[in-house]
Formats: sequence, structure tokens, C-alpha cells
Amino acid sequence: MTIITETITLHSGGSKMDAFVARPEAGRTPALLVMQEAFGVTDHIKDVTKRFAEQGYLAIAPELFHRTAPPGFTAPYGGDFSALAPHMQGVTPEHIAEDVLAIHEWLLQDNQWNKTRVGAIGFCLGGRVSLVANARLPLQAAVSFYGGAPWSLEETVREQHAPVLFFWGGLDAHQTPELRRGVIDAMTKAGKQFISVLVADAGHGFFRDVGTAYNPNAARQSWALTLSFLATYLKT
Repeated sequence: MTIITETITLHSGGSKMDAFVARPEAGRTPALLVMQEAFGVTDHIKDVTKRFAEQGYLAIAPELFHRTAPPGFTAPYGGDFSALAPHMQGVTPEHIAEDVLAIHEWLLQDNQWNKTRVGAIGFCLGGRVSLVANARLPLQAAVSFYGGAPWSLEETVREQHAPVLFFWGGLDAHQTPELRRGVIDAMTKAGKQFISVLVADAGHGFFRDVGTAYNPNAARQSWALTLSFLATYLKT
């Protein structure tokens, strides 16, 4: 399958937001928002976005740090994480709402999107963002890889539109068992549909196939389940 890629510029809340887009060359497709890690829309995130395009999705990865960082900003894995603090603080629920609505408006003008199926997936920071997107857009599916609890947990959970697939690493020092239970208990209390997968021998970032956190078995298994989950809600 031939994949077409481009970087587009959208307007969100008075700021210009670049986004990496990958899509099949032809055919009507469901859409998928691919939400970045804390390190930006890195080459890895772009690669994942292209992988989804190869699976038949119009995939778009917005640069969530556009209010605080120049276009194309990325940070090295394993670098000084404290340097990311100003950019992380700029990603608020209000700003996320502006960003995902801008993406949705752009999608509505795109002739390749089938206009009936759209989902979101996110990694690390993006895992939390995907839940906010699911509360603000009429999604059909959302996936959170080791994203932790979203802002205003109970409120955000109550507003979830679509089923959610959660992945957690049992060795993840960031997402503790107490935090995981808090998210799942909130989803259960709100009567939301979800799947929660704990990979006991995986740590934070286990899907990222660059760096030391990568867990090949966990990545392969979570990828297969992700594709099945998304196809259930976005392709049927």
C-alpha cells in the first residue's frame, strides 16, 4: 500500500499547530488521532502514524506543544525531563479541547475521511490526551498506552463517548497500582465500556521501539490487540 505523508498547519486557540498526516493513497478511510509522548511528535510517533495509515486509517499526529515550542520541536529520549515542564504545563484540558476540535474541523473538510468513524490513541502524555479527546469529540474508540489519570478524572470519565482500551506496564514507576485502580474504578463507577490490560513485565514506554524501555513481546501483543480493538469500532 502506498502511503502519502504531509505536515499541515491548523489554527487552534489563536496559535498555529502543525500536525503530521499519513494516509493511504486512495479510498475512503476512518480517521485516527495519534497523540504524542512527552517528547513531541518524534520520528517514532511519525513512524507509528504511518503504521496506522498502512492499516487503512487517515492518521494525524498534532504537535501539542505548539503554544510553548517552535514547530517541529522534539526532545531526546533520556534527556533532561525537567526541561519539558513548561511545555507539559501548556497542555491543559482547555487547550486539548481546542486542539482536537481544530483537527475535527479539518477532518470534516477532507474528502477521504468517511465522516462516520474516528478514534484516538495516545502514548504517555498522549494517553491522557486521548481520554480528553474522547470526552470532547464524538469518537468511536480510544486507546491509552500508559497514560495515567486524565485531568479532572471523574468529570472526564463521565464524559467518555466511546469504549476505551487501556495498556499499563506492571513495572511502570510512573503509573502506580493505586493510580491504575483509580482510573479503572472511576470508569467502572461511571458505567463506561473499557478493556484494561496489565503487562506484568513491562515498564513505562514499552511500545516505543527506540531506547531502553522497549519490550518487544509487549509491543507486539499490544499492537495486535490495538488493531483488533480499533477495527471493531472504526471499520465495522
